[in-house]
Amino acid sequence: MISRLLHTPVVVLLGRLGLLYGVLMALRVVFAVYNASLLGSFSLGEAWPLLCGSLKFDTASIIYADGLFIILSLFPLHLRERMWWRKLKFGCFVVMNTLLVAATNLADTVYFHYTQKRFTADEIFFADNSNSALLVGKFMTENWYLVLLFVLTAWVLYKGYGRHIEEKPLVDKGRAYYVASLAVFVLACGLSVGALRGGFTRMTRPITLSNATLYTPDSGKANLILSNPFCILRTAGSGGKIRYQKYFDEKQLPAMFTPHHEPADSVAVDLKGRNVVVFIMESMSAEHSAHLCPEVYADCAEKGFTPFLDSLMREGLCFKRMYANGTRSIQAMPSVLGSIPSFKVPFVLMAQSLGESRQLPAMLHDMGYETSFFCGSEAGSMGFGAYARQAGVDRLVSREDYEAKHGTNDFDGFWGIWDEKFLQFAGEEFSAMKQPFFASMFTLSSHHPFVVPAEYEQVLPKGYTKIHKGVAYDDMAFRKFYERFSKEEWFQNTIFTFVADHVSSEKFAEKTKTYPGNYHIIGFMYTPDGSLRGEIEEVTQQLDIMPTLLGLIGNREPYFAFGRDVLNEKERPAWSVSYEGQFRALTDRGEISFDDEAPIAHTDSLSDRFKALVQQYYQHIERKNYLP
Repeated sequence: MISRLLHTPVVVLLGRLGLLYGVLMALRVVFAVYNASLLGSFSLGEAWPLLCGSLKFDTASIIYADGLFIILSLFPLHLRERMWWRKLKFGCFVVMNTLLVAATNLADTVYFHYTQKRFTADEIFFADNSNSALLVGKFMTENWYLVLLFVLTAWVLYKGYGRHIEEKPLVDKGRAYYVASLAVFVLACGLSVGALRGGFTRMTRPITLSNATLYTPDSGKANLILSNPFCILRTAGSGGKIRYQKYFDEKQLPAMFTPHHEPADSVAVDLKGRNVVVFIMESMSAEHSAHLCPEVYADCAEKGFTPFLDSLMREGLCFKRMYANGTRSIQAMPSVLGSIPSFKVPFVLMAQSLGESRQLPAMLHDMGYETSFFCGSEAGSMGFGAYARQAGVDRLVSREDYEAKHGTNDFDGFWGIWDEKFLQFAGEEFSAMKQPFFASMFTLSSHHPFVVPAEYEQVLPKGYTKIHKGVAYDDMAFRKFYERFSKEEWFQNTIFTFVADHVSSEKFAEKTKTYPGNYHIIGFMYTPDGSLRGEIEEVTQQLDIMPTLLGLIGNREPYFAFGRDVLNEKERPAWSVSYEGQFRALTDRGEISFDDEAPIAHTDSLSDRFKALVQQYYQHIERKNYLP
């Protein structure tokens, strides 16, 4: 009797699902070891909550990945005992779990090191690039031991399945067979739905990624709790129906916060008619700069890796406490050029982002500016060009344009044209443009795989992390750009803005490994004639770039922006907003945070203004309208 019980479809299925729990937990250990420097140490008291949270999310992952397999295993007809059905079930188990469980979690192990977030559905957006296969090959070569672990995991799934086990239902004939099988099937479906929701009560909301913070206040360890395929499948289609808390009614809301801006009659600095150039710099953390973070290098032989950019900061308008509004490049683009943040889902990956807007390039175009966007990657790569077009840019300049004029020898082998070469090319193009013009350029070289041109390998400082040599290379590239073009008339008539897209994955100082240090970036404006000088000590953010530039060039039209004109809108909050498991705002007084899943509660005025900002954001997303 016991032997027959152990061979029933339910018990055999539970054994196979148990194997998946073991595999997921083993992969989590690998994740923790690989990312130990980011996750930090663990105390004994954290073990039980982390385990409970891990089991909850692993259960959801298993249901997502193996829902079809569970149906095939418990299908309430004799069909399930046919040989071809058993082979179908076996193939479904091995293929789905090899790809959706083993492959995605091991890929996530590496991916997390560079972005500090788990792999979600929106990353599929970046998969359609010609360099994707090359980059995957590079990552596999660097992490060959993880590739071997993947092979081992696939073998464990194959052997552990027990394909030769002969399943025998307790009742194998007559009406009792169908009644019992159907009851088990319905019960399994109900349990599966409860597992996906995270509970069975009417009050239970379907669990999402932010629920991991229920088991630990540490965002890094919350990422440890999460697992794929939950993260991918739970976020699939997240750009669809918008759900958000309505903290204030329609009459209250604008008084608390509004993205509607009415420019003042007079401005602090009038630079009307100047060209505008915005450099969005890959991974330029504030800690790379000895000017912004001198204490980091107090006891080091090498004092920072951006000496030229530091010199421009001293001669320009330096935002000492500039923070990114996100952790990825695609979040930086709308923040900088449109003053539109990204919270749970990157703005440009939401279907609603295609609504009507007038972002910085479009507004400057209407003021008579020629507008362009430069990136040394191939046309269409990473979605940058598509967003630039959406923001109102007339002309896209890419790797293909460079190679048409300068040949194909300057490709870095991974991302695009070396920044030194592409900056020189961009300067040539700027020189040919009709003034006034707007141009934005996204740099590439200070990025994994952290390589520089061979001729600079022994010249540039090695630094203290993998990225420092690449940062020094980009700093040198900007110096050479300055040396070549600084005497030209267009250069002297330009407002240059330098801002990082996000912090680097490679961190040196302890304070930059946790919030808010892990959002602190380089940001400043520079005018060759010294019209802009000084230091802004209060908190600023990428969202403030567009409003501040519009104030400088004399815009008098109302506009839509979630940031503030730093020089002219003193009444607006000085903060930096972001989302990582919960909504966060960094202010001069400290951090404000809240979870939109929690009951509505009103606190102090600044917290309420932050909630109003979030409500305004989702209200405009819902309406697909980004106009004043």
